[in-house]
Amino acid sequence: MATKQDPKLGTFSTLSIGLGGMIGGGIFAVTGLTVELTKGAAPIAFVVAGVVALLTSYSYLKLTLRFPGEGGTVEFLNRGFGTGIVTGAANILLCLSYVVLLSVYAYAFGSYAASFFSQDQVFWKHMFITAVIVILAAINYFGANLVVKSENFFNASKMILLAIFVVVGLASPMEWSRFAPEHYVSPLALVSGAMVIFLNYEGFELIANAAKDVKTPARSLPIAYVGGVLIVMACYICIALVVVGHMDVAQIAKVSDYALSATAETFLGRAGFVMIAAAALLATSSAINATFYSSGRLTYIVAKTGELPKELEREIRGQPLDGMIIFAGLTLVMANLIPLHAIATMGSAGFLLIFMAVNIANVRLRKETRSNAWISLIGALACGVALFVLCLQTEEDPATRNQVWIIVGMILAALFAEIIYRSITKRELRLRAPR
Repeated sequence: MATKQDPKLGTFSTLSIGLGGMIGGGIFAVTGLTVELTKGAAPIAFVVAGVVALLTSYSYLKLTLRFPGEGGTVEFLNRGFGTGIVTGAANILLCLSYVVLLSVYAYAFGSYAASFFSQDQVFWKHMFITAVIVILAAINYFGANLVVKSENFFNASKMILLAIFVVVGLASPMEWSRFAPEHYVSPLALVSGAMVIFLNYEGFELIANAAKDVKTPARSLPIAYVGGVLIVMACYICIALVVVGHMDVAQIAKVSDYALSATAETFLGRAGFVMIAAAALLATSSAINATFYSSGRLTYIVAKTGELPKELEREIRGQPLDGMIIFAGLTLVMANLIPLHAIATMGSAGFLLIFMAVNIANVRLRKETRSNAWISLIGALACGVALFVLCLQTEEDPATRNQVWIIVGMILAALFAEIIYRSITKRELRLRAPR
């Protein structure tokens, strides 16, 4: 007979976690940037990024089945690479990548909110960026239970509004000639542009954190991981088709920060602009909410393994909130001071590196996870090549060259932080007994 301790997540609920994590604020933030970088090949760019995510989801699936628990990516890296400095640095890099992700969401919220103002949009954008971070951090601090209760409403609302955008947009007259090969960028530029938006797919890794609560993991997790990425890929392709089909690249460049609502206005009028802007505000605030909620648990888990200070293991008001407060402070600085292109590049580079490591970890643990090593090797290679192309194309453009050094700085910061922390505290990494 079922007890209160029995797992409660069915297949649909598990799939919803991944869908909610992937179809979040990112698609509203970087679609315009994607079109600027890849032009008529924007739908293909989402396919390229999706294939890399799909390969990596195989490693996550196998590792989650073997090591279910709230540790997720942190657990997989610890199992695959042991207790060394590099493992700790990778987990700190994961934390930094989530700060970057929060910054993308906050930037998008500010941009769409400011789009309602005809003057001083830059001023209002930064006002709204700051406001949403402070307000949602306060909500998480004083009423974390409200976050969980509000997520279903936020997710349902944004999915309905995006569905209207896609269905009506595809049914309306579109300029299909913009998708002809002569409007494509070079293959390297296409891959690089695809990787800038890779952070849109990272949300599937949230499934791993909920694995211990899944009723039938062997049935639900494959659908959630693989099926989730495929569904999201199809959604992103449709959104890219609508945007490029209704606005040319020059038009999109002028409204890049709020491209989806500007596109909706072309076939739904002002009501369409307001509708999609509202969806963006719902989606980005929901994504910030959920990421703040999980950030304290992420730093808590990393601290429990010995890779961050013990102070991050404590609870405030029954929740591990120290990490959330740190994330909020760093997000305030990053979202207000760094351009969107640089933020997106940093985030995608961070997750590509982490996902490459997870793929390699699954290769190392292939006997325990009963995996096909070749799939994970291809996944690791895909992440590595994509990261290289992203950095190469970013470095070749004088306008974005400094972003490569920001990426390198983020990686070195994680490494040096772990080295200094270990040398001072002498803490050793701890692994829990696997199920």
